[in-house]
Amino acid sequence: MELKNHFVLYIGILIFVLLFSLFFIKFNKKENYKGGKKVVNTLYTRDEPYFKRKMLTYRILSVLMIAACVMGIAVSFIMLARPYKTKTVNKEKYSRDIILCIDVSTSVDYLNKNLVEELKETVNNLKGERFGIVIFNASPVLLSPLTDDYEFIIEQLDLIEQSLDMRIRFNEGGYLPDNWFYLDTYISGGTLVGAEERGSSLIGDGLAASVYDFSDLEEERTRIVIFSTDNDIQGTPLVTLEEAADICKENNVTVFGIGTKEMTEANKQSMQDAVLYTGGAFYLEEESGTFAQIVSEIEKKSKSLIKGSTEIQEIELVEIPFILLLFSVMAMIVLTKIIKR
Repeated sequence: MELKNHFVLYIGILIFVLLFSLFFIKFNKKENYKGGKKVVNTLYTRDEPYFKRKMLTYRILSVLMIAACVMGIAVSFIMLARPYKTKTVNKEKYSRDIILCIDVSTSVDYLNKNLVEELKETVNNLKGERFGIVIFNASPVLLSPLTDDYEFIIEQLDLIEQSLDMRIRFNEGGYLPDNWFYLDTYISGGTLVGAEERGSSLIGDGLAASVYDFSDLEEERTRIVIFSTDNDIQGTPLVTLEEAADICKENNVTVFGIGTKEMTEANKQSMQDAVLYTGGAFYLEEESGTFAQIVSEIEKKSKSLIKGSTEIQEIELVEIPFILLLFSVMAMIVLTKIIKR
């Protein structure tokens, strides 16, 4: 235990020495009779057993009163000195890093519309994880780096859902909301960069980009990608899906893939092969309990230790002194009542 205000104790000791000195001088000083009325036969009264019991009780209570008073003052000075102890806190925690990788080409709008709502539930059910979001079409865009700010992740998924809903209604001849330009730019602006040269739905590019959006790939951690797409490539990717799966495997990234019910058998098979190669699993959107299965599979993955900063915290030790102060005050109140009887 340490004290923040050492000087307070020195002041308290000095005050106690002064009070003790004054009390000692007062106690040993013989006072002469000054004024008042004389009472005869006082010696006879002091010899009475009743008087002796009362005086003994009075002296004991007086000593207890002084002791309670001294304890209250001493404890007050200790509290003013602010005793504390230091505690070293290592901010490490076990967690998984999970990136939600979403193909936002128009052919996957219906899948993603249903998917996003399920992804929000997945985020809520996997507390203790760090989440990131990558969307892609012709080019991948990192919407959110890895974070444990779940409210922010949910906000981003809400915006994706609103953008998809706006685009679906527009393609079906519906009206556009007032903020349609913002929503359209939010989901399409960055993801269409390079579409004129390389085409769209570049699946391998999106998955490969997700891998490199994990922080500190050299460190050993549990890394997972939840990957949604119809695997219908409409261009020339920089990285094929097979090459992206190799990148995932090399960096110990497990992929859980979710495809659409309209997928061709060839696209379904190639996507299934790719995600199984990483150690993950493949699901179709119409399968019941898909996300419950994904959450269950993710829970089976061991969590990795994420190192954080080390802090030295000061914890003030005021509980016991405060209880002693209350006890001394209550004792003085009770003793005062008894003495007056």
